[in-house]
Amino acid sequence: MQEHVPRILVVDDEEHITELLSMGLSMNGFEVERAATGRGALKAIEEQRPDLVVLDVMLPDLNGFDVTKRLRQAEGAGARIPVIFLTARDATADKIEGLRLGSDDYMTKPFSVEELVERVKAVLRRSSGIGPGSNRLEFADLEMDLETRDVWRAGQLIELTPTEYKLLHYLLANARRVLTRDQILEHVWEYTFSGNASVLETYISYLRQKVDSLGPPLIHTVRGVGYCLRLPRRR
Repeated sequence: MQEHVPRILVVDDEEHITELLSMGLSMNGFEVERAATGRGALKAIEEQRPDLVVLDVMLPDLNGFDVTKRLRQAEGAGARIPVIFLTARDATADKIEGLRLGSDDYMTKPFSVEELVERVKAVLRRSSGIGPGSNRLEFADLEMDLETRDVWRAGQLIELTPTEYKLLHYLLANARRVLTRDQILEHVWEYTFSGNASVLETYISYLRQKVDSLGPPLIHTVRGVGYCLRLPRRR
């Protein structure tokens, strides 16, 4: 049986960038298609169904955000094609918008071809592992391998202590849910009383320094209740 060769669609209106990416990805065993416009990207996606899209945000017709929005609407509840944004727009608000729209990673220009290739590989690994019985937990660009206990944010490996790992695992397993301090203390430290809340606050601080320093903040305090792992809300 012939092995499937992942097909990558590279979308950018600058030809030298698509040429550079095509060369780098091809050398690493990927099949590469190119498009120079947003509408061209949607047409190529419909006709070729790539395994992943590397997408510029600033395109001459539809911008990359609009392309992703239309793609996700067309996919509905079906299988989704991973998207990596590659753009000169490096504002935190743009990164948050990209994640909200369902992108899998966000890289800014100028960029390293080698790093982009590694991120493509990482996103493909993640996307193929999604589903019931998966040994990974993920939310936005944060992922955790339950077998190796490795944790990544935006493709970067994060070193965690056993307690930090256990705390992050509980937050990830309950992403978007507000967890009370008592719930977290009981699950992570097996405390059944709230007298050790200062321990939790200390470890939340440690996690924020390691996880939220690599992208838009994901660990949020819910005043008077506890904590929640979610994307920042628009102001």
